[in-house]
Amino acid sequence: MLTMGGIELKNFDRPDESREFAGKGRMDLVQVAGKTVGRARFEPGWRWTVNIGPIVGADACETSHLGYCVSGTMRVTMRDGTVQDFTAGDLVAIQPGHDAEVVSDEPVVFVDFGEITDYAKPH
Repeated sequence: MLTMGGIELKNFDRPDESREFAGKGRMDLVQVAGKTVGRARFEPGWRWTVNIGPIVGADACETSHLGYCVSGTMRVTMRDGTVQDFTAGDLVAIQPGHDAEVVSDEPVVFVDFGEITDYAKPH
């Protein structure tokens, strides 16, 4: 971290913490301005209920996400059955209570400014 003259600088290439997603991806986390920001890479075939649910002991993601999709395409399915795909260039806000899966042949890279401090952290 570099702090000078009121500027705090961080880089995902030197994260404060990294979390693995059962061999199908990872999230690099940085703390900046007192907030947690994550950059996730989800590999083709990744699905929340398969690759993260068992880690956290839940059947749906209970994290609120606010982010930007850098690459790939992801499908989010809410508990009420609502389905939405997002892809490179999209900004998305996702409420708790969902499943998600990579539906593209390329990895999804997603920068998340949501409430992700405990995302994919074993309980």
